[in-house]
Amino acid sequence: MMNRRQYLQRVSQGVAAPLLLRTSGLAALSAGAGLLSGCAGPQLSDYAAQTPVLDLRTYFNGIVDAWGVFTDRSGRVVKRFKVVMDCQWQGDEGVLDEAFTYSDGTQQRRIWKLKALPNGRYEGRADDVVGMAAGGVSGNTFRWQYTLALPVDGTVWEVQFDDWMYLMDEQVMMNKAVMRKWGVTLGEVTLSFKRRVPNASGRVS
Repeated sequence: MMNRRQYLQRVSQGVAAPLLLRTSGLAALSAGAGLLSGCAGPQLSDYAAQTPVLDLRTYFNGIVDAWGVFTDRSGRVVKRFKVVMDCQWQGDEGVLDEAFTYSDGTQQRRIWKLKALPNGRYEGRADDVVGMAAGGVSGNTFRWQYTLALPVDGTVWEVQFDDWMYLMDEQVMMNKAVMRKWGVTLGEVTLSFKRRVPNASGRVS
């Protein structure tokens, strides 16, 4: 049987990238997902005055590309990956279809089904997400919290993710996600999103 230290090492080495990526939960929202810890940290409201203002349904609409790395507890890069996201919305309901390709050639797919709620809040589900993900937008920032079911050595472990995304301009958004188990940080995921938009000639770039 693995002890706690061995388990943390196995998970941090074998974890797949999150997304939305990833992809904001206020204390009131995350209570339902059981994700918020009692320690102090930044609040989503801290970014209310930051611009450009993020409209999640506008940004994640169409094709979005992302590039990221997963670092373990020591800061060492253990995985690199690219994601192509096909995003569509119908009213308040959206589908984010994510296709991951990792540096070792392996592939993964995650389909998020999101729902927009009042006051900039969102909730969502995916097949490998335990229960409901919860999040919200404030200013240029989106916070997204959820529990991911990760296969480790023939069993499945539930690991908490805390994603923070920051809109930089019309096309680019940065994402930093922290992965925890038993309150211990296992690693971090850093991503850069780029939304494909039509240029002056009408071509998407």
